[in-house]
Amino acid sequence: MFSREIADKILARLSAGESLRAICRDEGMPAESTVRLWAVDDVEGFAAQYARARDLGLDSIADEIVEIANTPEVGTVETDKIDKEGAPYTEVKRGDMIEHRRLKVDARKWYLSKLAPKRYGERLALEHSGEVGIAAQLRAARERHKREG
Repeated sequence: MFSREIADKILARLSAGESLRAICRDEGMPAESTVRLWAVDDVEGFAAQYARARDLGLDSIADEIVEIANTPEVGTVETDKIDKEGAPYTEVKRGDMIEHRRLKVDARKWYLSKLAPKRYGERLALEHSGEVGIAAQLRAARERHKREG
Protein backbone atom coordinates (compact mmCIF):
# COMPACT_ATOMS: atom_id res chain seq x y z
CA MET A 1 0.00 0.00 0.00
CA PHE A 2 1.32 3.42 -0.97
CA SER A 3 2.63 5.62 1.83
CA ARG A 4 3.68 9.21 1.11
CA GLU A 5 6.15 9.10 4.01
CA ILE A 6 7.84 5.93 2.74
CA ALA A 7 7.75 7.21 -0.85
CA ASP A 8 9.49 10.44 0.18
CA LYS A 9 12.22 8.48 1.98
CA ILE A 10 12.75 6.32 -1.09
CA LEU A 11 12.91 9.36 -3.37
CA ALA A 12 15.45 11.08 -1.13
CA ARG A 13 17.70 8.03 -1.12
CA LEU A 14 17.37 7.53 -4.88
CA SER A 15 18.33 11.19 -5.37
CA ALA A 16 21.48 10.53 -3.35
CA GLY A 17 22.48 7.78 -5.81
CA GLU A 18 21.45 4.77 -3.75
CA SER A 19 20.01 1.85 -5.68
CA LEU A 20 16.37 0.88 -5.31
CA ARG A 21 17.52 -2.66 -4.52
CA ALA A 22 19.60 -1.46 -1.54
CA ILE A 23 16.81 0.80 -0.29
CA CYS A 24 14.20 -1.95 -0.44
CA ARG A 25 16.41 -4.39 1.49
CA ASP A 26 16.00 -2.23 4.60
CA GLU A 27 13.46 -3.20 7.19
CA GLY A 28 10.19 -1.34 6.83
CA MET A 29 10.67 -0.68 3.13
CA PRO A 30 8.41 -2.16 0.45
CA ALA A 31 9.59 -4.66 -2.14
CA GLU A 32 11.29 -3.31 -5.26
CA SER A 33 8.39 -4.53 -7.38
CA THR A 34 5.95 -2.53 -5.25
CA VAL A 35 7.89 0.69 -5.72
CA ARG A 36 8.19 0.08 -9.44
CA LEU A 37 4.42 -0.47 -9.63
CA TRP A 38 3.87 2.85 -7.84
CA ALA A 39 5.86 4.46 -10.65
CA VAL A 40 4.16 2.53 -13.47
CA ASP A 41 0.68 3.21 -12.05
CA ASP A 42 1.68 6.82 -11.21
CA VAL A 43 0.23 6.54 -7.73
CA GLU A 44 -0.26 10.08 -6.39
CA GLY A 45 2.05 11.51 -9.06
CA PHE A 46 4.89 9.18 -8.05
CA ALA A 47 6.07 8.47 -11.64
CA ALA A 48 7.48 11.95 -12.29
CA GLN A 49 8.99 12.15 -8.81
CA TYR A 50 10.59 8.73 -9.25
CA ALA A 51 12.04 9.67 -12.66
CA ARG A 52 13.43 12.94 -11.27
CA ALA A 53 14.96 11.18 -8.24
CA ARG A 54 16.62 8.59 -10.48
CA ASP A 55 18.00 11.39 -12.67
CA LEU A 56 19.39 13.25 -9.65
CA GLY A 57 20.86 9.97 -8.45
CA LEU A 58 22.87 9.72 -11.66
CA ASP A 59 24.39 13.12 -10.96
CA SER A 60 25.26 11.92 -7.48
CA ILE A 61 26.97 8.84 -8.92
CA ALA A 62 28.94 11.07 -11.31
CA ASP A 63 30.10 13.16 -8.35
CA GLU A 64 31.04 9.97 -6.54
CA ILE A 65 33.33 8.95 -9.42
CA VAL A 66 35.49 12.02 -8.88
CA GLU A 67 35.59 11.38 -5.14
CA ILE A 68 36.63 7.75 -5.61
CA ALA A 69 39.34 8.74 -8.08
CA ASN A 70 40.74 11.40 -5.74
CA THR A 71 40.59 9.47 -2.46
CA PRO A 72 43.14 6.73 -1.74
CA GLU A 73 41.78 3.52 -0.22
CA VAL A 74 44.38 1.87 1.95
CA GLY A 75 44.12 -1.88 2.22
CA THR A 76 46.10 -5.08 2.21
CA VAL A 77 46.76 -7.68 -0.45
CA GLU A 78 47.71 -11.17 0.64
CA THR A 79 49.59 -13.45 -1.74
CA ASP A 80 50.42 -17.09 -1.01
CA LYS A 81 54.05 -17.85 -1.84
CA ILE A 82 56.68 -20.52 -1.31
CA ASP A 83 60.11 -19.69 0.11
CA LYS A 84 63.47 -21.10 -1.06
CA GLU A 85 63.13 -24.11 1.21
CA GLY A 86 59.68 -24.93 -0.20
CA ALA A 87 57.75 -23.74 2.84
CA PRO A 88 54.51 -21.85 2.14
CA TYR A 89 54.03 -18.34 3.50
CA THR A 90 51.72 -15.41 2.94
CA GLU A 91 53.13 -12.13 1.70
CA VAL A 92 51.13 -9.13 2.91
CA LYS A 93 51.39 -5.78 1.12
CA ARG A 94 49.71 -2.67 2.40
CA GLY A 95 48.93 0.31 0.17
CA ASP A 96 46.45 2.13 -2.00
CA MET A 97 43.96 -0.25 -3.57
CA ILE A 98 44.21 1.45 -6.97
CA GLU A 99 42.82 -1.50 -8.93
CA HIS A 100 39.80 -1.65 -6.65
CA ARG A 101 39.21 2.08 -7.09
CA ARG A 102 39.60 1.75 -10.87
CA LEU A 103 37.00 -1.03 -10.90
CA LYS A 104 34.57 1.10 -8.87
CA VAL A 105 35.05 4.07 -11.20
CA ASP A 106 34.72 1.96 -14.36
CA ALA A 107 31.55 0.25 -13.12
CA ARG A 108 29.94 3.58 -12.34
CA LYS A 109 31.03 5.09 -15.67
CA TRP A 110 29.56 2.11 -17.52
CA TYR A 111 26.30 2.36 -15.56
CA LEU A 112 25.97 6.09 -16.28
CA SER A 113 26.76 5.62 -19.97
CA LYS A 114 24.00 3.03 -20.33
CA LEU A 115 21.33 4.90 -18.37
CA ALA A 116 22.09 8.39 -19.69
CA PRO A 117 24.22 8.03 -22.83
CA LYS A 118 23.63 11.60 -24.03
CA ARG A 119 24.92 13.00 -20.74
CA TYR A 120 27.51 10.43 -19.71
CA GLY A 121 28.32 8.39 -22.82
CA GLU A 122 31.46 8.65 -24.90
CA ARG A 123 31.44 11.56 -27.31
CA LEU A 124 32.29 10.52 -30.83
CA ALA A 125 34.03 13.10 -32.95
CA LEU A 126 32.98 12.68 -36.55
CA GLU A 127 34.92 14.50 -39.21
CA HIS A 128 33.88 14.95 -42.77
CA SER A 129 35.95 16.19 -45.62
CA GLY A 130 35.34 16.30 -49.31
CA GLU A 131 32.09 16.39 -51.17
CA VAL A 132 29.44 13.76 -50.96
CA GLY A 133 26.35 13.34 -53.01
CA ILE A 134 25.07 13.74 -56.49
CA ALA A 135 26.52 17.22 -57.04
CA ALA A 136 30.09 15.94 -56.74
CA GLN A 137 29.34 13.04 -59.07
CA LEU A 138 27.80 15.39 -61.65
CA ARG A 139 30.85 17.68 -61.55
CA ALA A 140 33.17 14.71 -62.03
CA ALA A 141 31.10 13.46 -64.97
CA ARG A 142 31.14 16.93 -66.59
CA GLU A 143 34.93 17.12 -66.21
CA ARG A 144 35.33 13.68 -67.83
CA HIS A 145 33.00 14.69 -70.63
CA LYS A 146 34.99 17.90 -71.31
CA ARG A 147 38.27 15.95 -71.41
CA GLU A 148 36.93 13.29 -73.72
CA GLY A 149 35.57 15.89 -76.04
